[in-house]
Amino acid sequence: MTEEPMVGESIFRAVEREVTVLFRRGRARSAELSRLVHPQLEGLAYSLLAHLSEAGQVRVTDVGVHFGVGKATVSRQIKALEELGLVEREADPLDGRVSLVSLTEDGARRYRRAHELRIAAFRSMLAGWDPGDLETFAELLARFNEMAAGAGRLELPPE
Repeated sequence: MTEEPMVGESIFRAVEREVTVLFRRGRARSAELSRLVHPQLEGLAYSLLAHLSEAGQVRVTDVGVHFGVGKATVSRQIKALEELGLVEREADPLDGRVSLVSLTEDGARRYRRAHELRIAAFRSMLAGWDPGDLETFAELLARFNEMAAGAGRLELPPE
């Protein structure tokens, strides 16, 4: 007996369910990694450190845009990281009203240690996968992330 392929609405619901599980587990893992960097860090901190590691020195406002959060939220997160000595903030030499933020040497070292642990976990978890399947999976995730980035905010229609 062969299973019929999922069609129509059921496939979208299955994708939504699996993406929800992926995001929920990702948030939990991010919080775990944040605490590995420093026991006092909140969940978003690891992602923020990852962004700074990739981007280098950036405007605080650009960090907020990248994560889709308001200025108050990103400022609070950066202030906590700054107080722990993981990031440093300085005035933009081109516009003194703008703050630039970057990882400190200690912040970069702590982030790298946690990141290497994360990579090792992925390597272990996916070790049994066929290399072609891994390549396809990476391509599909990249395609999904590109589309998700351009999807815009969800809003309820008027009643």
